[in-house]
Amino acid sequence: MISRPDLRGRDFLAEQDFTAEELDYLIDLARQLKAERAAGTERQRLIGRGIALIFEKTSTRTRISFESAIAQQGGFSTTLDSATSQIGHKESIADTARVLSRVYDGIEYRGSDHAIVEELATYADVPVFNGLTDTWHPTQMLADFLTMREHTATPDQPLSFAYVGDARFNMGNSLLITGAILGSDVRIVAPRALWPTQEIQERARELAARSGARITVTEDLREGVAGVEFVHTDVWVSMGEPKDVWAERIELLRDYRIDSRVMSMAGPQAKFMHCLPAYHDTDTELGRAIAAEFGLDDGVEVSSEVFDSPASIVFDQAENRLHTIKAVLVATLSEGEVD
Repeated sequence: MISRPDLRGRDFLAEQDFTAEELDYLIDLARQLKAERAAGTERQRLIGRGIALIFEKTSTRTRISFESAIAQQGGFSTTLDSATSQIGHKESIADTARVLSRVYDGIEYRGSDHAIVEELATYADVPVFNGLTDTWHPTQMLADFLTMREHTATPDQPLSFAYVGDARFNMGNSLLITGAILGSDVRIVAPRALWPTQEIQERARELAARSGARITVTEDLREGVAGVEFVHTDVWVSMGEPKDVWAERIELLRDYRIDSRVMSMAGPQAKFMHCLPAYHDTDTELGRAIAAEFGLDDGVEVSSEVFDSPASIVFDQAENRLHTIKAVLVATLSEGEVD
């Protein structure tokens, strides 16, 4: 039986709301639940529990992971978006939270503004789970750290990883803060204009002073990735952004593209990670558009050579979204010890 911090009834909004012990527990619980699923011995701990899933941003991995985790654990879910509910245009976030709390045992939210998920949590009488905002991506962090722990060659040593690319938003922020809490060697590698805010950097250094984490924020690609076990990146541009943003962003980041050159800087042991979706070829609308305009026909933020290589563990990451989201739901909504 895993020693259990009492997380029952807790919201799951941002990594900095949790201690290292609590995050370690959730990762260990996810590992246990994953093993149970593989062995066919999974016990349902959420029978009769209902979770409302709000998606103001489209989703593949977050949606299927929440829906599958809930169903596999014996619960039920309803998926809502702005096109099929009154959220945001006829009903306030506060009123939505109060209504959903009368019907469901938990609420998941995925959208842009982190203030919305915080408002949901303020007015809800049930736990609220952040499926992604522009500022934080905590469910992805549990999956990423489980994946890194599964693939590390030095399990008794702190993890070492670099995030390379546009680090101003949820993935850069979350990897920096979570690594700081868990005592990792964290490198943020980006043009200065694309670094996390000074406030988030300072918070990471405060957390690192307690945990022994090593924090590096640098523009120097070679310094940033040298010797790390894991190299992370994320998309540079999104559908709907104007073309002048594409040109500026690609000009800033072209030298930070993850290709065989960058992976060789990290070393032969390094694994590649990406939260997905990735523009690694021309099989997507945006991939084709960028290839035609900017000549990046072998991938944008990552080359197809790296993405499809044995070093790539991106689909292990994707699977681990299921097991770690399941752990969050079990830890916050089930009763008694998890055995």
